[in-house]
Amino acid sequence: MAERTPLLHYRLSTSVNESEPRCSPAGQALDQHPGSPRQRSVQQQPQPQRPKKLSTFFGVVIPTLLSMFSVVVFLRIGFVVGQSGLYQAIAMFLVAYLIISMTVLSVCAISTNGALDAGGAYYMISRALGPEFGGSIGIMFFLANVCGCALFVLGLVEAVVDTFGVPPDGTPAISHSQVLPSGYWWSLLYATVIGLLCLLVCLVGAHIYAKTTFIIFLVVIFVLLTIFISFFAVKPRVVSLPSAANSNSNGTGPVTVTYLLLSFPTADYTVDYTTGTMMTFATVFAVMFNGCTGIMAGSNMSGDLKNPSYSIPRGTITAVIFTFITYNLLCVLVACSCDRVLLQRDYSFLRDINVWNPFVTIGVYSSTLSAAMSNLIGASRILYALARDDLFGKVLSPAKKTSRSGNPWVSVLISWFLMQLVLFSGKLNTIASIVTIFFLLVYAAVDLACLALEWASAPNFRPTFRYFTWHTCILGIVGCAIMMFLINAIYASASIAFMLLLLLLIHYLSPTSSWGYISQALIFHQVRKYLLMLDVRKDHVKFWRPQVLLMVSNPRSSVGLITFINDIKKSGLYVLAHVQLGDLHKLPSDPLQSQYDSWLSLVDHLNIKAFVNLTLADSVRHGVQHLLFISGLGGMRPNTLVLGFYDDCLPRDKLTDQSLSTSQPTDTLDPSQDIEQQPPLFHFSPLRGSSDRQDYGEFGDGKVLGAQEYVAIIADAMKMLKNVVLARYFNNFDRAQVLSPPSTSPGMGAVYVDVWPVNLFRPDSSSYVDTCSLFLLQLACILNMVRAWRKATLRLFLCVEEGRSVRGSQEKLGQLLKELRIKAQVYPVPWDQQVAFPSNATRLSDDYLSAVNKLILDQALPPPAVRFLYLPRPPADTRRYASYLSQLELLTEDLGPTLLIHGVTPVITTDL
Repeated sequence: MAERTPLLHYRLSTSVNESEPRCSPAGQALDQHPGSPRQRSVQQQPQPQRPKKLSTFFGVVIPTLLSMFSVVVFLRIGFVVGQSGLYQAIAMFLVAYLIISMTVLSVCAISTNGALDAGGAYYMISRALGPEFGGSIGIMFFLANVCGCALFVLGLVEAVVDTFGVPPDGTPAISHSQVLPSGYWWSLLYATVIGLLCLLVCLVGAHIYAKTTFIIFLVVIFVLLTIFISFFAVKPRVVSLPSAANSNSNGTGPVTVTYLLLSFPTADYTVDYTTGTMMTFATVFAVMFNGCTGIMAGSNMSGDLKNPSYSIPRGTITAVIFTFITYNLLCVLVACSCDRVLLQRDYSFLRDINVWNPFVTIGVYSSTLSAAMSNLIGASRILYALARDDLFGKVLSPAKKTSRSGNPWVSVLISWFLMQLVLFSGKLNTIASIVTIFFLLVYAAVDLACLALEWASAPNFRPTFRYFTWHTCILGIVGCAIMMFLINAIYASASIAFMLLLLLLIHYLSPTSSWGYISQALIFHQVRKYLLMLDVRKDHVKFWRPQVLLMVSNPRSSVGLITFINDIKKSGLYVLAHVQLGDLHKLPSDPLQSQYDSWLSLVDHLNIKAFVNLTLADSVRHGVQHLLFISGLGGMRPNTLVLGFYDDCLPRDKLTDQSLSTSQPTDTLDPSQDIEQQPPLFHFSPLRGSSDRQDYGEFGDGKVLGAQEYVAIIADAMKMLKNVVLARYFNNFDRAQVLSPPSTSPGMGAVYVDVWPVNLFRPDSSSYVDTCSLFLLQLACILNMVRAWRKATLRLFLCVEEGRSVRGSQEKLGQLLKELRIKAQVYPVPWDQQVAFPSNATRLSDDYLSAVNKLILDQALPPPAVRFLYLPRPPADTRRYASYLSQLELLTEDLGPTLLIHGVTPVITTDL
């Protein structure tokens, strides 16, 4: 007799009536995924709901049983028992079924939480974990089904050649029916013919297979009954071993089948006579585990079930229990009735001891052919689902094509072509391990999806099947991972690496999906937990960091300031805030909701780490108060308010300048182009000078915000114990240009940050150790700690008067900087001429401010990238607000990018 090779079983992933659209319980067609153009057309023209027609038995139990049984029950049950012994064989089934039982619980939980579409495990994983995980697992699941189809075809060919083939080694035929030529190319020809037969059935439609599943099921069950009867009805007989078994073993001759009453309960691993390789626990388990796959066959048919939430858990669990009992009974009966040599050297012994030999042959042929067709159908449906989701762009776009009846014929052809390539391997064991590992990886991903949904605690995850916990999910994941590496560590590592490669590819190439991302739910769950643990009462100055609320009136003129403030947040909270004037009572709806997308697109475009907070108020002052009160959560609340300076500088639309390379003008967009394919646009108001519309811009663009109100905002923030920063001349700030200055002369290529940590409004005071001065030094140091600014040099200017020891003051300040671990160059600056101008603490002359402004400009060689100046408190008398603002304007005139900073809380310490 011809050589026999272990036959492996793989999961059924077909669905009945693919030509008909899948329907949810609400009657919505689910063939088109959310967000796709076809779905929108379906929603506009609702398809009539077709009643589901499959019950639990016909829709779940039969497909799952056929998928799990296949030829393993006929040709490899003896192989498992003969190699591993009864005890280890039962242990193998217990371990295998423990793993798949954990996955079954996860499948039941996910399937009862909503309607499933075509794609099986891919659909469940992608909708739970997102397109990256779903797409990568989907590709691997598709390849596993393709290889599984090839394995079943090769198994059927070997079964046919074993029965009807001429022995290839010249051994005389022992039966008149052995007339088929044998050999590699002949076997490939037979496999191709069988593959074409499967292709023909799949091209016509899966409904043909659906109509024959019940007949095939009856045949398989009948053959199983004859096997059980044969153990008791057939008398002991002599069985001749295959010629291949005799040639690859030390002994020859027939073997007697009798009742041996558990003569070999322990393991005795020998050489597999079909491959010549030594068997181990792992290799035998790899073969055996394929009889445990196919647990998702019923889940794939949810669209054709009368009640999916009822049928999937009950039908799947029923099939799993039935197959588990059947396999273990066969193990016991085989171990009690057959000689170990027979089991190790004749994998088709069940045929030889059956009441009528052709019964087992019919069972093998029918189950193998049905499994091959179901794997081909399943692979094509997974490929069709992947193509329909556009995860790989145009690469899989041809697979979207369907016939008039809805059959994805291109996907069927692609799957058949890949299956045909696998047939060239010629041997089942060549790819058996990798396919088993692929299935284990898919099972682990399903468990991970259920675990993530459970841990996220999302209110909408409420499956009607509740017999699972996060413990069962973890147990399933760990079990699958252990078995993957036990079967073949190299293949397992390669499969995980391949999955991660696909995951990264999809992450960077696929469009944003509308399925929802479980990562967002998990992040929310964890962030909420840690925010509750962030106790403001435990705050300490050692761990202070800036948490910035940047007020932006129009992002078009604030790009430079937004990117600069992103550099000084030091991993702290950063909020972009905007106040829109209006009264919600007089408006039909909230006008801010439609603006959030533009602001979030701005954050992505500028590549900054910031939140967005918009508010509607009757005045800018009230809006800023609202934002200071309510922005943040728990211990993450803004402690620093940043405002653009109030002046009359004409703003420049820097956002348009940055977007020219990626965005098209509005008037050049094609109206017929799908909105998802158009370049991102920022729907912000035009700036002053670009249209007739007037906005307050950088807190000075137009007359919406007056000087009095602007200073009042500063005073309000200080009353609320918020640090205040005023930013001037950042309209034209270009971070890249500032950090890469032209080096036309010596010293001009360096980057400098100038710090003036003295209250220039108080010429009678030159203290450098008050809270505000230390806060100013802290922000300058933080900027210098950012990677892009590390090459910048801090220049700290020490204002001294005649009669004071310059050296002593410089050493004192240098010692302070050393204690604060701040690296800076100290420059003494005499300012006797400036102090000589008649001024006092309540009235500063314009001549004094102009002189101080000139003093600052004279020290700027080479000019700094940015200046840090001390911001005095606003006067207590509100009538002097306008004078205070004009003094600030005069002090900072023509200084370039400048920050006026006032700190109200200690932020720096010398303690460890």
